[in-house]
Amino acid sequence: MMHDVIIVGGGPAGLSAALMLGRCRRSVMVFDTRAPRNAASHALHGYLTRDGTPPGEFLRLAREQLATYTTVEVCDGEVVEAECQADGRFRVELSDGQQFRSRKLLLATGVCDNLPDIPGFKELYGRSVFHCPYCDGWEVRDQPIAIYGKGERGAGLALELVAWSRDLVLCSDGPSEIEPESLERLARNGIRVREEPVAALEGNEGVLATIVFRDGPPLPRRALFFTTGQYQRSSLLERLGCEFNDKGTVRTGKYETTHISGLFVAGDASRKVQWVVVAAAEGAEAAFAINTDLLKEDLR
Repeated sequence: MMHDVIIVGGGPAGLSAALMLGRCRRSVMVFDTRAPRNAASHALHGYLTRDGTPPGEFLRLAREQLATYTTVEVCDGEVVEAECQADGRFRVELSDGQQFRSRKLLLATGVCDNLPDIPGFKELYGRSVFHCPYCDGWEVRDQPIAIYGKGERGAGLALELVAWSRDLVLCSDGPSEIEPESLERLARNGIRVREEPVAALEGNEGVLATIVFRDGPPLPRRALFFTTGQYQRSSLLERLGCEFNDKGTVRTGKYETTHISGLFVAGDASRKVQWVVVAAAEGAEAAFAINTDLLKEDLR
């Protein structure tokens, strides 16, 4: 069976696109591995009417509402291969060998954070160790906060966090690699820098209490924000020939288009502002463009 659209990724971007396409009466297959980036978080934030909703509950509601649209099918499965065929259609293959074809393909596979190999880091991730102050800064406002990162990225995140707290310490886990001018700016804003290697993060019931260094005194902190980069959750984007920007996300154009006709990329895999509300909006935009293209192809 030739579907109108196959969507790879059942997060906010993919399900939002499926909703809009379902309302356009398009036949849609959504494949998802149920491994969202924010699975460790207690709640998502900054999404009007959904602020504070647990990520799992958000996805449950989304799938429940999609059930109304009989042309949309959401399946648990991992897409391991995808190609644009000679006729301009797309073929995907699942890990169990099943194959499906579609006229358009939307990749909403998201990204994964590079978590440092430090004892306690993974255990506290999503509870009191975060990557986005816009998502989690409010909950730890005016608390002692640490920043984990090097170079200008680490310095930039530390300066950004002054909107939420004035008790900030940048931990570079070795030489800071920060230019003298930026170090002076950090000092002017009351941000200390500690370059000792980090030995461990200690906390209780998900709440960070102390940063332990290999040398030097421990640092009491309530939360930590880190900037250590990210990587694409799926290798499909690279194998399809997508173009990437300097941050490692896909370079997309208007309405989440790519340089490959019929291929769209939405959500964290494509943009610098990686919020749930933005991902959902991108999915809706991609759906609009996809339906418009399908209409142009179908009209005589």
